[in-house]
Amino acid sequence: MTNVTAMKYVFAFCLSLLASGPLFAIDASISYATFQSPEQPYIEVYLHIAGSSVRYVPAGDSTLQANVEVVLLFKQEDEVVKFDKFTLNSPAVERPVDFIDLKRFGLDNGTYQLVVAVRDLNQEGNAKEYNTEVAINYDPGELAQSDLELLSRYSRVEGEISDNESLFVKNNLLMEPLPYNFYGRNASRLHFYNEVYNADENIGEDFVISYAVEQLVDNDKTEKSLLAYRREKAAPVVPVLQSVDISELPSGNYRLIVEVLNRERQLLSRKSVFFQRSNPYLEKEPIRMDSFDISREFVQELDAETVEYSLRALTAKMPQPDVDFVDGLIRNDSLRLQRLYLFNYWVGESPNNPKAAYDKYMEIARAVDELYDSGFRHGFETDRGHIYLKYGQPDDTELRDQEPTAPPYEIWTYYEFPRTNQNNVKFVFYNPSLAPGDFVLLHSTAIGEIQNPQWLRELYRNAPNQIQGDDYFGGQGVQDNFMRNAQRVFDDY
Repeated sequence: MTNVTAMKYVFAFCLSLLASGPLFAIDASISYATFQSPEQPYIEVYLHIAGSSVRYVPAGDSTLQANVEVVLLFKQEDEVVKFDKFTLNSPAVERPVDFIDLKRFGLDNGTYQLVVAVRDLNQEGNAKEYNTEVAINYDPGELAQSDLELLSRYSRVEGEISDNESLFVKNNLLMEPLPYNFYGRNASRLHFYNEVYNADENIGEDFVISYAVEQLVDNDKTEKSLLAYRREKAAPVVPVLQSVDISELPSGNYRLIVEVLNRERQLLSRKSVFFQRSNPYLEKEPIRMDSFDISREFVQELDAETVEYSLRALTAKMPQPDVDFVDGLIRNDSLRLQRLYLFNYWVGESPNNPKAAYDKYMEIARAVDELYDSGFRHGFETDRGHIYLKYGQPDDTELRDQEPTAPPYEIWTYYEFPRTNQNNVKFVFYNPSLAPGDFVLLHSTAIGEIQNPQWLRELYRNAPNQIQGDDYFGGQGVQDNFMRNAQRVFDDY
C-alpha cells in the first residue's frame, strides 16, 4: 500500500484588542477538516468568533446578541465552485460570549482556494477576510484517513439535542472544534478525531493506530514527546476518538501525527496537524506564598500605586497567560502577590541585580508613558506605546496628518526584527477618532501581530469611490493619488 501523507492546513487569526472594544478586526478562528462519504468527499469549515471582538446589541428581555455576516466560497482558478452567505448570530446572553458555527460542503477531489469573509453587522468597518488552499484527495476503495480534527471537548449523544448542536454530531459524538489550534496553560488533555476508510478491503484484519506528538525545534528538527498505540478492527469506516495527557508538555510548537499500521508495524497511512502549547510554569518551581520572603527586597519599598503602575508597564513583556493572571491580582488588590510577581519577573531577567534591571526598564516605560499619553490611559497602554516597549525603538517613523481622505497615520519600520527573524518589519497606526494621541494599530508585517490585508481600504474609507476590488473577492487597495501616500510610505525602505 502506498504511504499516504497529508497535512491539514489550518489558518487562525487572533488579534490583540483594546479593553474598550474591537480594534476594527474581528478575532476569529477559521479552520477545516476533510472527510470521505459514500456519495462524495466533503469538507467541514469551523468558525469561532471571540465575543469580545464584536459588538453586542440589545436583543430584548435584558439580553444582548452579536450578528456577524459570513461569506464563504471555494474557487478553482477564477471559477466559484461553492458559495454561501449567511448571518451567524450569537446566543442571546447577558454579557458577550464566544460563539461557533460549522458548515459542510460536498466537493470533488481537487485543489481549491477557500475564502472566508466575516463582517460585524453592528459595527461598521469591523471585518476580516481569510483565504487558504485546500486539497481533497480520496480515491474510492483505497485506504485513507480523514484530516485530524482537534477538539476542545466532546461527549456521547444521549437523548434530544438542539438543531445547532446537531451540526457538531458525527458517529453519535458531539464534538466542539478547538479554536486557534492552541492549548493554554489550563489545558491538560488533547482530544482529536480521525476517520480511517476502507480498512476492511485493504487490510482485512485487525490493525494498529499509532499517535505521537512531536515538538518542532530549530532548523526543522523534531523531538518526539509522546507515543501510544491502539488496536482497531477493520471496517468500511473506523472512527478514532482519542484523548492524550499533555499536562507535562512544555510550551512550544508541535505536530500531532496519527498513523495506520498493519500487524507487522508497516506504515500504511499517515496524517498530521500543527498545534501550539503554552505551559509557562511547567519548568519553574512553584512559589510558596506562605514562606517566600520579600521583606528585604526592593519591591517592598514600592507603594501600591507604584507597584500597579510597574505591572501595567510590564504588560508588553509578559506572555498572554501572565497578563490575565496579573490583571486578576490588580483587580483583587493583592498587593503582596503583585510585589511577589514583580520581583520574580526581574529576578528571572537579572538574577544578580533585579533592581537595576527594573529601574532601567521603568525609566524607558515612564518616557514612553509621557510620549504617547492620550489622556485616556497610560502612554504605554496605547498601541504605539505597547509596541515600543515590546519590540524597542523603531528605526524609522513617518507621521502623515494632512491627507484629506485619511485620518492621521504613522508608519514604523524596524530594519532588523530578531523576535521573529524578519527584516524590514512595518507597523501602521492610525487615528480614526481624531482624539489627541489616540492612534491604534491597523496593520503590521510582524509575525504574531495584526495583519490586515485591507488596511489601505480602512485607512482611506472616506474615499469609497476610490476603492479597488470587490468586498469579498480580494479587493484590498485604493486608487493612487498624490494625496494618498500611505502605500508609498509603506514601501519606502
